[in-house]
Order: sequence, then structure tokens, then C-alpha cells
Amino acid sequence: MSNALYFGDPEALAAVLPGASFTLTGAEARHAATVKRLAAGETIDVADGRGRRIVGVVTASAGQEVTLEVRTVIDEPAPACRLILVQALAKGDRDELAVEAATELGVDAVIPWQADRSIVRWRADKALKGQRKWESTVWGAAKQSRRATLPEVLPLHDSGSLAAWLAGVDLALILHEDAETGVGALVGPQADTPPTSIAVVVGPEGGISGQELELFVSNGAHPARLGGQVLRSSTAGPAALAVLSQLLGRW
Repeated sequence: MSNALYFGDPEALAAVLPGASFTLTGAEARHAATVKRLAAGETIDVADGRGRRIVGVVTASAGQEVTLEVRTVIDEPAPACRLILVQALAKGDRDELAVEAATELGVDAVIPWQADRSIVRWRADKALKGQRKWESTVWGAAKQSRRATLPEVLPLHDSGSLAAWLAGVDLALILHEDAETGVGALVGPQADTPPTSIAVVVGPEGGISGQELELFVSNGAHPARLGGQVLRSSTAGPAALAVLSQLLGRW
């Protein structure tokens, strides 16, 4: 059974060694001590959000501090191929559901995309507020799934800036119901060179417009499909990430 995970200060965790004492402070410690009521003798994990994880036994828990005796320090290596989800803004929190599931499945970064057919609009100050909300979603999903690394949430992109960004990715996949090529044909063992970064682009409820598709393809992206079904915007990205994780040997 995996231990409960909390996030601690990266600078404080950087110098921790097995056998040392480490004190978790702030909101995470307060939640652990007062809500979860951690007691001496329990084992928990504390991560820095960058891949370092310590496993320790609680020696004291009160107020805004939880003190551990560190048993193990683990530095998890970065994956050979970085997976990025480009998620179009969607109504009914479908986009946040996608981001939450993608985080649990191991995505390395997410990009909010203001697609032509997105009903939801992040205008002006809403863009930063929306990005912070997605960061909160990522943080909660990472804790739940016991991830030591927090996926990065990039700023909002429109179709023009996204097309330029996709040009710098090793492989960009546009999930599209009319695509003739499957994801496996582009990423599987038959691929000439293993990619070091893959972006998965998911459109909104109304789909990706023809102009957007043409723009992205002109910047090197590839239309791809997962199977015979047309998936919702909240499930398409996570489903593709699951397939990619298997093909890349991450699972």
C-alpha cells in the first residue's frame, strides 16, 4: 500500500539525507496534523514536485509542523520522452476533468488552448485565473496519485501561438475523428527515431476547425485517431496518454 503524499519546500528537501530529521511546515503540515491527524509511527512521503521523494516515519505532529525521521530518499529520473497535453477550453469543466485524469496518468505538462470553437473564453485577467485553477487541479491530482513530480501548466495559447509552439515539438498529434493514421503507427516501434517530446492536441466539444487543422499540419503536426469511437474532450487526451505510455514503455 502506497503512503500518503505531501508536498514540501524544494530547497529544504534538496539537502535531506537518510537518517536525518525533516520538518514539514505550512499548509501541508497543518492539513496533515489537524485534518488527517497524523500520529507518531505513521509513514508518509514528502515530495518536492520536481522528482525528489522522501519516505519518513512521523516522530511528532502538531499545529503547523510534522517532523519525520527520514528512511529513504528517492530521486525519480525524468522520462526519456516528455508528454504534453494541449487541452482546448471546454464547457462544464470537461477540460479540468481531462487535466485531472492526465495528471494521474503521468502527463509532464498541460497547455490550455483557446480554440476557435471553444464556448468557454478566458479573456484578460481570466487567463491567469484559469491557469492558476488548472495548477490547483494538477496539484490535487498529483497528491492523489502519489506523484513526486508536478506537471507544468503553461500559459493560455490561441491557435496562432499554439501552431508556432507545436513546430518545436518532436511529434505533435492532433486527435481527429477523420484521421486515417492510428497513434500507434506514428509512435510505435516502427517509428524511425524515438521522440523526446510528444504533444497531444484535443479540441473542444465542437471539434477542431478546418482552418486550425490546416494550420497545425502546416507546422508539422499529424492528425491521428485512437479507434473507431469519437471520444469526448474530457476523455480523448487521457486515453491517448494511456496508449502513449504503453507504447513508450513508461508503463
